[in-house]
Amino acid sequence: MECLAKQSYYKVKRVVTGLEQQNIVADRVMYLYADKIVTQHRQFPIREVFDMSYRRLGGGEGGFLYLHTSKGVYSYTVHEDPQPFIRIFKDHSAKVWKGDK
Repeated sequence: MECLAKQSYYKVKRVVTGLEQQNIVADRVMYLYADKIVTQHRQFPIREVFDMSYRRLGGGEGGFLYLHTSKGVYSYTVHEDPQPFIRIFKDHSAKVWKGDK
């Protein structure tokens, strides 16, 4: 199946050992396919994703990409503005809801 778009995101894992705390950053990729969105640990059928939104963090680059689904809102931390990914999703999902595929 052809990937329509990709969006990088990252997960920060905090590890505490003895007297120190480490932040381990894991870079990941979200994939948009015709029938689903796939992340590292989840798959969302396209008809269960109602919307996507983005909120920038403070004054720096990056922020949170939100997937609004039938099972709740899922947030993903991104380094760069995901507007191109969101635009492709919205264009594609509008076709899916109209029945065009």
